[in-house]
Amino acid sequence: MNIEKSIGIILKALEDNKALDVIVFEVSKLTSISDYMIIASGRSSRQVNSIAEKVTEAAKGNGLVSLGTEGKKEGDWVLVDLGDIIVHIMHPDTREYYQLEKLWSAETIEAEQAENR
Repeated sequence: MNIEKSIGIILKALEDNKALDVIVFEVSKLTSISDYMIIASGRSSRQVNSIAEKVTEAAKGNGLVSLGTEGKKEGDWVLVDLGDIIVHIMHPDTREYYQLEKLWSAETIEAEQAENR
């Protein structure tokens, strides 16, 4: 399955389960751990866990391999590792504190500037 279709499956699962503020980053030029990172929020720890569960189910149901899930016990930040795609589902307070969007967008800008030199 191509990566665009895989991302589409994940985004649909996030949308269907009322995830908020969904952002997709291509990080293949920045790290070897994954090609894409998706960041989304849930309104509560319960919703964060539920969204993560539904993303995992949708991925497996469409032939994507889930390499693991971390953070379900706490429910503030659940990471779903799908290999080429890593999905971060976060409580809004946790997301604000860690500001992954700023980290990855800053890394993207730096990589683009380095390529243009």
